[in-house]
Amino acid sequence: MEGMTRREILGTLGVLGAAAATGAVTVGVPGPATAQQPQFGQQESVQDAMRRLFGARPIKDAGGLVKLDVPLIAENGAVVPVSVEAQSPMTPQNHVKGIYIVADKNRIPVVTHVALSPEAGAAFMGANIRLGETTDLRAIVEQSDGTLLQVKREVKVTVGGCGG
Repeated sequence: MEGMTRREILGTLGVLGAAAATGAVTVGVPGPATAQQPQFGQQESVQDAMRRLFGARPIKDAGGLVKLDVPLIAENGAVVPVSVEAQSPMTPQNHVKGIYIVADKNRIPVVTHVALSPEAGAAFMGANIRLGETTDLRAIVEQSDGTLLQVKREVKVTVGGCGG
């Protein structure tokens, strides 16, 4: 660089910058990568989705431990409010690890998943989901010891709220 003028140095840097920007030269920068679409269970049956998520673990009836709040008749399937609350002490030894919402007849059955930790303080989640048609809706709670609890309810999706 000795003997070069400031103008020559700036000109050289400009050429190298333009070459790097056009992809002609890479200076320690990786080139563009091909985007990979994540496999998220599209077009899979509810049985395949459950097997993928939980393996062969048994799913028990939650009884009064899990409360699923969803309208019995959804006037608009594009926006269905749902909330799930599980009775749990939320301690490091005993807490809810995750809550799954599964719609049996949706094209993508696993509608949403919320991961929780003891720091959450309460095992609760709420969301607006989309239902394509009348279906059974499941709330599956995964506890820290691996136990799975389920509540299931049929939700009727109507067109225009006619109830038919």
